[in-house]
Amino acid sequence: MKLRHLLIAAAVLALVACGGGPVKRVSEPAAGIQQLSVRADGRWDVVVRLDNFSSVPMRFADANLDIAFDNGAAAKLQAQPGISIGPESADVFTVTLTPLPAGRARLANALADGQGLNYTLGGTVEAGPEEGKPRSYKIERKSALAPVPGLQGVLR
Repeated sequence: MKLRHLLIAAAVLALVACGGGPVKRVSEPAAGIQQLSVRADGRWDVVVRLDNFSSVPMRFADANLDIAFDNGAAAKLQAQPGISIGPESADVFTVTLTPLPAGRARLANALADGQGLNYTLGGTVEAGPEEGKPRSYKIERKSALAPVPGLQGVLR
């Protein structure tokens, strides 16, 4: 009986030794607005932060996101960031977009009053391991933006 236990323990140790290295884990990414700047022509420069929670580098190919302020549609963000983000890291990309009239008005009122506003970011981001097949991940984020003191038309 003791010999049998020793053989089983030796087999388990041999399997553990053949484990092949660290576990590769692919996790859902996250996205949020890091900064929004109003341009002189009324369009917005939106800096989007992408978070890679995976244990492997991920390539972010496509982003299709709806921006809403206080639950009202503000803009559609469509971009192909084409960036690779290392394991458990984050990076940003910037996209210039034309806001919806309601979004433009809501943001202008918030800036005129010196107030921040709540936003919701929803849609999909396509990403995958650098040597693997990308897939679409659902994004849903609720957060807030506040005017940046000294920077006209900029919120973070």
